[in-house]
Amino acid sequence: MYGTNMRVYSFVRSTTLKTYGSDLPFIKNKKELLYSVIVQNFRLISFSSHFQPILTTMAAASTDDIKLIGVRASPYVNRVQFALNLKSINYELLVENLADKSEFLLKSNPIHKKVPVLIHGDKPICESLAIVEYIDEAFPEGPSILPSDPYDRATARFWAAYIDEKWFPMVLRWLTDSKEEEFKRAPVLEKLTEGVILMEDALVKSSYNNGKGFFGGNSPGYLDIVLGCHLAWLKVVEIDSSTKLLDETKAPALAEWAERIKSHEAVKGTLPTTEELFNLLRKSQQAQAASKASN
Repeated sequence: MYGTNMRVYSFVRSTTLKTYGSDLPFIKNKKELLYSVIVQNFRLISFSSHFQPILTTMAAASTDDIKLIGVRASPYVNRVQFALNLKSINYELLVENLADKSEFLLKSNPIHKKVPVLIHGDKPICESLAIVEYIDEAFPEGPSILPSDPYDRATARFWAAYIDEKWFPMVLRWLTDSKEEEFKRAPVLEKLTEGVILMEDALVKSSYNNGKGFFGGNSPGYLDIVLGCHLAWLKVVEIDSSTKLLDETKAPALAEWAERIKSHEAVKGTLPTTEELFNLLRKSQQAQAASKASN
């Protein structure tokens, strides 16, 4: 089995926190909640100036000193978990309370103060895409994540930026916009559908069209990790909107790919369930309603 015998540590300050959602009463605004759990600052820190000195060491250290600060509901944390699992790297998941952030998180990521943060020994690495690249280069054992060809690598990074900067924000828009403002929500579904068609085309033009099952070839690679981590929240939008976004008639290759990546050993058990995410969504809506009632 991919992954680890994870020892889950909680850096949650409230002793009553039993699930990731129990801290919701402390969050006044629904949008603040979902963004604090899901959203990343997509502007990557200069990779060469901040991480290249670390990468040149090529990680002679044992993988036993790997820790990941995160929460289960964050696709960006899931993204890092996919990469670690794909490389069969042992790690400890440090469960963070985003309503009352730990000193360890604030010290490890003082700029953005967000998850995920990978701790390798005593070195923190922030931002999910940078972390995935770090994992690939620092731990060359196991399957490669980024393409070896420079053009393919640049293309993968292009699509990763599109997914994180243009497409997934539409998922967030749907989840945070008021249902009473349907005139605002309809264009969101149009943009999500447009993105699915674009990614269908990108998948077909990749090695998938040569009989291979993933963007990365015979095994998951960079784009499989980048897009795959968003599938759980995309399913929530599909159910909430009564719209099939991964439509087998419009995007047959991508729909087939989605089922394949979700069943991969590096992914199974890592993505939060639809029920978990709907519970989180309901609690955020309740917190929002309570906040309005008190004003």
